[in-house]
Amino acid sequence: MIRVAIVDDHAVVRAGLRQYLSEQVDLRVIGEAANGRDAVNIVRQGELDVMVMDLSMPDQSGVDALAAIKARAPDLPVLILSGFPEEHYATTLLRQGAAGYLNKECDPEEIVKAIRTVYRGRKYITAGVAERLADTLGGGVDKLPHESLSEREFQVFLRLAKGETIGHMADSMALSVKTVSTYRTRVMEKMSLESNSDLTYYALKNGLIQ
Repeated sequence: MIRVAIVDDHAVVRAGLRQYLSEQVDLRVIGEAANGRDAVNIVRQGELDVMVMDLSMPDQSGVDALAAIKARAPDLPVLILSGFPEEHYATTLLRQGAAGYLNKECDPEEIVKAIRTVYRGRKYITAGVAERLADTLGGGVDKLPHESLSEREFQVFLRLAKGETIGHMADSMALSVKTVSTYRTRVMEKMSLESNSDLTYYALKNGLIQ
């Protein structure tokens, strides 16, 4: 029996997914969460085989939650199920420890297939993501600026793009203001941007925030 947790801020999405997964003889939903912090609490309780998690959530985003979950349970497969197109996030999050990435428009059967795949210790990569990864490795596709950011830089980038202050980030990420400012400087340099409004425009244009 594969024990699954569902993390999504929309109750109707959680209910629909829970219903579908409960119809599978080898899957059992043992926990649900509406935000990243609650997702981390589920991980703390243990007895979990696969986490299915959205990216866009209040309180703590899926990107931040992924980092926190991998720090606490590095071997737990986290399958990202997001409304954002694969080309915007998939390669970045796979490098940061996600076990797979699916768009919410996919067939429900594919979610089940992905859960079973990552449970066995393998990555679940769609044909589109595989093609992009291969092109990136082969130099066939230029990397988007945000794809060159480290895990922590990417977190800071998204928070800045959403209008979060450096002081608030320092508190919520348990970092000093100076450290967060350093990350901001690196992000600006790597992405060749000048201001926080530039970051927000870039993120909106590329579908990284809503």
